[in-house]
This record gives sequence, C-alpha cells and structure tokens, in this order.
Amino acid sequence: MLTAILTVVGLIILTVGIVWLIDKFVPKKLKPILNILLWLLIVFLGYLTFDSVYGEIKFNKLKKERYVVVIESLKDIRDAQLAHRTVTGKFTDNFDGLVKFIDTAKFTITQRRDSTVLDIEKTKRFGGVETFSDIVIIDTLGFVPVKDSLFGVDTRYKTMMNVPGAKDGAKFKLQAGVLAEENIGVFEASVDKEVILFDQDKNLIAKEKQVVAVDGVNGETLKVGSMDEVYTKGNWPKSYNTKKE
Repeated sequence: MLTAILTVVGLIILTVGIVWLIDKFVPKKLKPILNILLWLLIVFLGYLTFDSVYGEIKFNKLKKERYVVVIESLKDIRDAQLAHRTVTGKFTDNFDGLVKFIDTAKFTITQRRDSTVLDIEKTKRFGGVETFSDIVIIDTLGFVPVKDSLFGVDTRYKTMMNVPGAKDGAKFKLQAGVLAEENIGVFEASVDKEVILFDQDKNLIAKEKQVVAVDGVNGETLKVGSMDEVYTKGNWPKSYNTKKE
C-alpha cells in the first residue's frame, strides 16, 4: 500500500507542477480549460490516495472481526480433540466421528491416594520382619459426559466443522496422525484465509497471506494444532482472543 500511496502523491505533486508551468507559459485563452482538467486530475488522484488508505483500514477491521469468530470455532475443535485423546488415546481426522464422540463419550472421574501394603517378598527376604511398600491407588469416583464438560447445553459442536461466515458451506480441514520419531499423536484444523475473506480485494488477501508479524496471523491459513510438532495452540496472537486460550 505504501508504494501505491507514494506513487499517487508523486503524481499529485507532478500535476501541481504542471499547473504552475501552464500558468506561467501557456497562453491565457487555454489556461482555464487546462487548469480545470488538471485540478480535476488532482482531486481524482487525491481520492485514489484516500481510498487506498481507507480501503485497507476497512479490510483490516473486517479481517479481525471474521478471524475472531473463526478462532472460536477452532478452539471448540481443539477442545474436542483433546477430550478425544484423553478418552481414546488418540486424535481423529473425522468430524462426524468427533461429533458422535462428544454426544456419547464420558470422562472418568478418578481420585489418587497413597497407601502402604505388606510386601511379602521383602518380608521373606528379611527373615519374617514385616516390610511394607508404598503404592498408589486410583479410585473411580464416577463418569461425566464429555458434552456436558465442554459445551453444557450448547449444541454448537454439531456444526463446528463449518467455517463461520464462509460461502458454499466451506469446512475446516481436519488432520490427525502420529509423529514417527516421538510416537506422539498430533492434529491440525485449518482454513485458508482466502475462504474467510472470500469477498474482499484479491490484492489485500494476497498480502494478508504473506503476513509475518508478531501481532498478525502468520501464513496462508488460520489454524490450531500442527502436523509437524507437538503443538495444540493456534497461530493467532493473543489480541485475537475473546475468551481464555
């Protein structure tokens, strides 16, 4: 945008210079017409400058509004995936299965307590002297539906695969797998920025997809998780959070 603004400003300055030259050297009969045309050009170039600046301001405002809504859906997906791993031991790449899981699965509520028991082997080894060993006992206290824990009475999880505000029923891309070296499960839910900003200026979208900034959403997608590392957070800065991360 800066290059475009400097170009327009340069043209305005050039036009003003031409107006001055016309006023100084052009015959009086032609001056009024040329002056009007040139001043109209100056006004037009000024409008282009204003529009280029204000257009990007509007784009950035709308972009953040849409990102915030999409991020809330990505957080729901992240929470559902973490619950799925807690109960089943792995992530899933299937939204239908994830929704069914939320509808039916339950968290096991446990209590950990320390205790001691008579160690028969050690007791024999020490000639009948009673010897005790420390153990940890896990008591099952009950079960809580995953749905109630994550969403309460809200049913938004049933549509969390849909990208909010996008056209043609666009959905998030959901992946899951295992890192070979660490043998640890990973997942990633993402959406291309172009899907979120489908009705905006293509040049501004292209620029947004190249963003590398501390206070911006870096890269071509808005996403949570990663298929390349053990990471369950999103690629957005804290300023985009409306609720706790």
